[in-house]
Amino acid sequence: MRVALTIAGSDSGGGAGVQADLKTFFRFGVYGASALTLVTAQNTLGVQGVELLPAAFVGRQIQSVAEDLPIHAAKTGALGSGEIVEAVAEAVARHGIRPLVVDPVMVAKGGEPLLAPEAVQALRERLFPLATLITPNRLEAEALLGRPIRTLQEAEEAARELLALGPGAVLLKGGHLEGEEAVDLLATPKGVLAFRAPRIPTRHTHGTGCTLSAAIAALLALGRPLEEAVAEAKAYLTRALETAPGLGHGHGPVNHFA
Repeated sequence: MRVALTIAGSDSGGGAGVQADLKTFFRFGVYGASALTLVTAQNTLGVQGVELLPAAFVGRQIQSVAEDLPIHAAKTGALGSGEIVEAVAEAVARHGIRPLVVDPVMVAKGGEPLLAPEAVQALRERLFPLATLITPNRLEAEALLGRPIRTLQEAEEAARELLALGPGAVLLKGGHLEGEEAVDLLATPKGVLAFRAPRIPTRHTHGTGCTLSAAIAALLALGRPLEEAVAEAKAYLTRALETAPGLGHGHGPVNHFA
C-alpha cells in the first residue's frame, strides 16, 4: 500500500485541512498519515479560533512518521507561522520526503488568516525550493508576488514568476478568476499547460484547495506523472463539487468520496 503524509491544520468541521486530506487519500486508496500544525475551532460559517502547535512538535510528528512508514508523497497545508515553516522544511529535507506538494494556505474560506504575514518569506525561501509542486490560488499568488492578478494572461505570467522561486512546478488555480470555466495553469520548465473545467455554481466550496492538493499528492504517491495527476485531480474535484452533500449553513464541504 502506498503512503501519503499531510502536514496541515485541523478543521473541526471536517471540510478542509487534515480531515479533508485524509478523506481524499482514502478515496484514492492511499494510506494517510498526518502531522498537525495547528488546530482550529471551525465550521462552514467560519473560523472561531486558531491554536498553533509548537514548531518543534510539528517536526517531531514528521520524524515519527518518516522513521516508521515509507512516505511515497507528502503535502503541506496551513502552517501558521514562520517557525513552523522552518521546522517543516528542515524535516522534509532531513528525511528526503519527495514528491512534495505545497499548498500555500494563507486564509480560510471565511477570510480568517492561517499564516502569519512574516511567514510568507520563509515559505518562499525555505519550502518552495523543496516542492515538487506548489498550488496557490489567485489570492495567494497575489500575496506571494505583491501585485494583482486579474486576467488569464496575468495568471500565466505569475505562474512563471513563481516557478522562478525554485519549485519544480506551479499550479496556479483559477477558481478566483472570472469566466464560465475554472482554468488552472500548470507551469513547468517545459512551459505552461491549461486545465479547464466548467465552473460549478455552488456555495459548497469549503476545502477545495486542500482537496485538490491532497488528490494530486495521492496520485503522485501512486506513481502518476505530474501532468496526469493534475488532470485526474481536477476532474475529481469537479465531481466533488457537483455532488456536494449540502451540509452546514455556510460554505459547505465538497463530496470527498465522489
